[in-house]
Amino acid sequence: MTKKIAFIGAGSTIFMKNIIGDALHYAALSDAHIALMDIDQTRLDESALVANKMISSLRVSATVTTHTNQREALMDADFVVVAFQIGGYDPCTITDFEIPKKHGLRQTIADTLGIGGIMRGLRTVPHLWAICEDMRIVCPDALMLNYVNPMAINMWAIAAKYPDIRHVGLCHSVQGTAKELAADLGIDPESLRYRCAGINHMAYFLNFEQRQTNGTYEDLYPALRTGYANGSLKPKTNPDQPRCPNLVRYEMLNRVGYFVTESSEHFAEYTPYFIKNGRDDLIERFGIPLDEYPKRCVEQVEGWKAQAEAFKNADKIEVCKSHEYAATIMNAIATGEPAVIYGNVANDGFIPQLPDGCAVEVPCLVDANGIQPTVVTDIPPQLIALMRTNINVQELTVAALINQDIDHIYHAAMLDPHTAAELDLDTIWAMTSELLEAHANWLPTWIAEQFKKKDYA
Repeated sequence: MTKKIAFIGAGSTIFMKNIIGDALHYAALSDAHIALMDIDQTRLDESALVANKMISSLRVSATVTTHTNQREALMDADFVVVAFQIGGYDPCTITDFEIPKKHGLRQTIADTLGIGGIMRGLRTVPHLWAICEDMRIVCPDALMLNYVNPMAINMWAIAAKYPDIRHVGLCHSVQGTAKELAADLGIDPESLRYRCAGINHMAYFLNFEQRQTNGTYEDLYPALRTGYANGSLKPKTNPDQPRCPNLVRYEMLNRVGYFVTESSEHFAEYTPYFIKNGRDDLIERFGIPLDEYPKRCVEQVEGWKAQAEAFKNADKIEVCKSHEYAATIMNAIATGEPAVIYGNVANDGFIPQLPDGCAVEVPCLVDANGIQPTVVTDIPPQLIALMRTNINVQELTVAALINQDIDHIYHAAMLDPHTAAELDLDTIWAMTSELLEAHANWLPTWIAEQFKKKDYA
């Protein structure tokens, strides 16, 4: 039976190419109806061109429709891929960096936690709820595959308000980091066996092993620790990068005993240890790329211009499989062929040491029955404690949105580990107020109404 894949935020053409290209490789999805939706008609047309050329290149029978109306795109969908960004790089991402910097708070990525993650969550969750509302009406049995950050805040908020909507949050940090570590050790990533659990961007490799020729598995943690200590980790292929750009994560491995799944530039702003006013020596020692995300955005925009022209002029497009989970999940559900992925789901006892309802990232079995998370009970207490410092921020941001309580936005900011380590309470309040005013056009109206009544300015 032909499946319908709705892609909300299809103007993210490269990401759409990866997800839809993966799907077209599966026989069960090769005749899918792909409904691309975006509010930017130009980017939408570019994505449709790429999707149609992939279909032609692979000689499959899938069809493409384009939509600027969200509910129309969602009608009768089996799978809903979500990959939008409210407010875009300009102005919202720029604002999330420039205002905190003015108040003395430096950031690297600012899309998951911290004041940048809080603001992005406030902008993003209401539209995710709008998608859920539309799904209830036109595709109530569809599975939402969410790639939008801040992942943990988003997934928590969806589960809290729309528990009837099937959804899973997807990230590539687990499988991406596994390949990075294999490269650091100079071994074949296909020889790895690992197990992770935690929260998005702060899950840990509880086991990290390599298959031996005799069929046994060797623990690779001693090799990682030794390699970091003596400098023997393999160099990266990019000569402009430092020998090992994951210094923050290796340092944390030394301190807590386990390797975290998200990048060092992310992790540096999830904790109070690495970005500190008056300590530029730490920035240099650990190679922390301040203002990294805005730089990437500019590079991606420039890179896309050349890529779009190349796609436009190409007769065929090479379609290689990515390491994203979305198509694997769609195929497993469509065919019943089992697969294992790492998914972000509401915590229903899956990690008993963490609060019920928070978003956790755990191994999940996927088959015709859908997403089936597994229970992980052996996460060491020091890792749980680190996760809780991030969960506090996520919980308060979700509480602000669910209860329409502006106070909790300020509480989330004051309890963020990095923000609290850098700024006093008066500065945190002033910075948060300035950000809320600057983002007023992108935020729910109740925030502006309460802001005026409480005179937070």
